[in-house]
Amino acid sequence: MNIKARHTLQLTTEKTQLNLVVLETGHVIWGYLGRRFSDAADESGPELDYVAHEIARASYMADTDNLKDYKLEQLPLLYPAYGNTDLGMPAHSECFPDGSRVSDFRYESHCYVKEKPILDGLPSAFADVSQTLIVSLKETISGDSLQIILTAYPEYDVYTQSVSYHRKDQGSLKLEELTSLNLSFLRDDFDLLTLSGAWGRENEICRRALVQGVQGLESRRGASGHGQNPFFCLCDPEVTEDHGDLVAGTLLYSGNFKVLAQVDMHQNTRVQLGIQPDNFSWHLEEGESFTTPEAVFMSCTDGLDQMSRRFHRFFSECVIRSSWKKRQRPVLINNWEATYFDFDKQTLCDLAEAAVEVGVELFVLDDGWFGQRNDDTSSLGDWFPNVEKLGGSLQDFIHSIKKKGLLFGLWLEPEMISENSRLYQEHPDWVIQVPGRKPQAVRNQFVLDLSRSEIQDYLISILDTLLTENDIDYIKWDMNRNLTDLYSPTLTPDRQLEISHRYILGLYRILEEITHRHPQVLFESCAGGGGRFDGGMLFYMPQIWTSDDTDAIARLNIQKGTALVYPPAAMGCHISAVPNHQVGRITSMETRNAVAQQGNFGLELSLLTLSEAEKAKCKELIAVYKENRQILQFGEQSRLKVYDEANEAAWQKIGSDGEVIVTHINILNKPNTVPKRLRLKHLDFQQRYRINDDDIRSGGELMQIGLMIPPTVEDFVAVTWTLHPLSEWKK
Repeated sequence: MNIKARHTLQLTTEKTQLNLVVLETGHVIWGYLGRRFSDAADESGPELDYVAHEIARASYMADTDNLKDYKLEQLPLLYPAYGNTDLGMPAHSECFPDGSRVSDFRYESHCYVKEKPILDGLPSAFADVSQTLIVSLKETISGDSLQIILTAYPEYDVYTQSVSYHRKDQGSLKLEELTSLNLSFLRDDFDLLTLSGAWGRENEICRRALVQGVQGLESRRGASGHGQNPFFCLCDPEVTEDHGDLVAGTLLYSGNFKVLAQVDMHQNTRVQLGIQPDNFSWHLEEGESFTTPEAVFMSCTDGLDQMSRRFHRFFSECVIRSSWKKRQRPVLINNWEATYFDFDKQTLCDLAEAAVEVGVELFVLDDGWFGQRNDDTSSLGDWFPNVEKLGGSLQDFIHSIKKKGLLFGLWLEPEMISENSRLYQEHPDWVIQVPGRKPQAVRNQFVLDLSRSEIQDYLISILDTLLTENDIDYIKWDMNRNLTDLYSPTLTPDRQLEISHRYILGLYRILEEITHRHPQVLFESCAGGGGRFDGGMLFYMPQIWTSDDTDAIARLNIQKGTALVYPPAAMGCHISAVPNHQVGRITSMETRNAVAQQGNFGLELSLLTLSEAEKAKCKELIAVYKENRQILQFGEQSRLKVYDEANEAAWQKIGSDGEVIVTHINILNKPNTVPKRLRLKHLDFQQRYRINDDDIRSGGELMQIGLMIPPTVEDFVAVTWTLHPLSEWKK
């Protein structure tokens, strides 16, 4: 293609760079995304127009602008439109007042700013040092504009992008799709890595080679979902934990999304991340704008371990805002699996007393404390205490718990409503439902229409009152069903496809208000487990319940996949009873403890039914956990290579003082074999370490030779090593 460049635009981080090329036709393409090779101080970067004009001619594609062999479909476009001469997967699509859907956006201008624009009503990343490039595209007929907002975070080697559509012309325009991120590559030899699964099997790692066509995953459930997560990784086939090139991205959004990769007939790849378009549209009148959720993306050259560590640090420091983001989280006990709905004040106080004895710091009262809630058939929406079960007011009960020296937490499901509730009797029209059709009750509950401002206002008021009048330290915010029967009476017929996104915007408004008014409260998100484990929720709540499956062995894959992207301190991970309530498996308390300590540690069992020996063991494990809490919650985590990936799991955490904690889990014992060695990562080669207050070895030995895994004659065995650096031994 004999096309010249007008501009080359550049953003850089410490180790990576991003280049866009503005062609003389006004089309903008990806010039480069990868390891930094440019030392240029200016923002234009290297001349990369050859990326376009060295593309060889291919047949059976339309020419563009009547230029021979200028085939738009072959170019690595920044933000491809629907129709025109590019028939690949579009990043955006509009329906104009006359019903036409073809648009033609060309480069208008660009600028660099030190502070990126605020995304009104949406979560977005922040940092002390960043640089934003805004590329403005203008539609040739309507005059509408698109702004591509790209931000580089130099210290973190991470980029973000969001897109704003601005309606200039008269008449109502309908956005049918507006993707947060489109990456284009002139190759297709990638593996696609995503996170999928189901309730109780969240965030399982799925890796497969790209093939021609469209592949990926999406959510149409109104939440990011148990069965899919808004994350992708395109990696070279040879990528391992520690080697190889990749590009990865995730979305700071909690609703319907798409992660799709398209390989065209000429072996080029587009990968897109954004709002799922089939259940979305948005009307814009003259002067109105729409902004997409923010995508976080990066390029890595040293494999999946590097990717995870960058995501962890970025989420911990640039997404999570809570005052708890760097504070040690308390050891908690949740009464759910101990009592379910069957409790009274005495039972709870006895459980709290036993919790104090083993070293628990936070008592969490789960479902069943409000209204007439004795099972899951009633009272959601009635957020006033069941004085009979609690033996009086909620504040009096909290006082009885706090007298024992415990913090107090409470379970809520504010987005839901039971038909058998006072709130439903007063406001049956607040339920999401289609007029004339009986709404579907899922888990005996309906969903409140959070797209409506009066319902948002009500929830803000009722929750603010609850947290103001009661001495509550922690809230577990649950969501136990997805969105069905989508319709809102406040939206006109042609706007009904806006409800899913408006629901999420309403949720974010509520969370913004409540977390701002009560910054001292530790909030934990939950959606029937990990059904909404995403960056959007982490923006408001620093931790998320990882899965309702609390079995230690089932949790290995769940926590491995979740920690591929999200920081371990954000994962709620508890010791639960055996036989496990979800899968019936029996594992030792030591193994359950080792797995739970990978994330945010707590108990999910009845201490009242444990033997004295079991309670003594629990107390011992909690005491050791508290000694190591800083490194276990906030240490830099890496997955370790094991000999048999189907039967083992291992990880390490390195603290700010150089201390290392290593965990290995052997699932099923094998006859007539010997254990292998476990090699560590990222240690100081010359540093000497004392291992479990016994042996002394160098970082080089531990990385090159490794730790010997002790033999076992049992299944489900955990081994933990603590490595203390010896500064006086360092050469």
